[in-house]
Amino acid sequence: MTFGEQPAYLRVAGDLRKKIVDGSLPPHTRLPSQARIREEYGVSDTVALEARKVLMAEGLVEGRSGSGTYVRERPVPRSVARSGYRPSGGATPFRQEQADAAARGTWESRSEQAEAGAAIAERLAVQTGDRVMRTAYLFREAGEPMMLSTSWEPLAVTGRTPVMLPEEGPLGGMGVVERMRAIDVIVDNVTEEVGARPGLAEELHLLGGVPGHVVLVIQRTYYASGRPVETADVVIPADRYRVAYHLPVK
Repeated sequence: MTFGEQPAYLRVAGDLRKKIVDGSLPPHTRLPSQARIREEYGVSDTVALEARKVLMAEGLVEGRSGSGTYVRERPVPRSVARSGYRPSGGATPFRQEQADAAARGTWESRSEQAEAGAAIAERLAVQTGDRVMRTAYLFREAGEPMMLSTSWEPLAVTGRTPVMLPEEGPLGGMGVVERMRAIDVIVDNVTEEVGARPGLAEELHLLGGVPGHVVLVIQRTYYASGRPVETADVVIPADRYRVAYHLPVK
């Protein structure tokens, strides 16, 4: 194979992908069988099988038990709007994670004390094993699961204060900036790093995805005078949403 030449299974997958995208193979259409692919493209069973696996991993087709492989309905991606600091004065958790003022949604949350693993300890600038408050969120829009978020706050900062539980107490659900301000911790910076990876089984189960679907992961950290006071992983299904940033020019 010369430089730049694609393996046979990718060429086959690419042609089938083109047919799906241009509508030649519309949603709910049965994908050609492995034998048909083998005959049409003059490839081996192994190549035909690998090509189908590629399309399945990309979320373009889905297998139906005892029936075959079918082209999936392709959702029109919607935007998740994000900006710098979240609005204060009673902002709900949904609004804290989506900066669009018109956004409406519901959420579920669960908080528990835990020990910081090595990765979270590094992000919070604490020691591995230090106590943190871990809060997991599931956000819904019009009843449809659309976003997960897991946050960690060092109990060295919030422990034994009225804001120790993010969703309970007088400032429950008010957002990191306002909650920290209530205990004289002034948040002055926030960073977000965006990446993509295959969704974990538990994530896809909660978000209604299928194995192989890609998710966007936003790693967010709030700082007060250079000290991390909260870090979170926000997980969004990439086939249904796009992340749009609105950054003010100073």
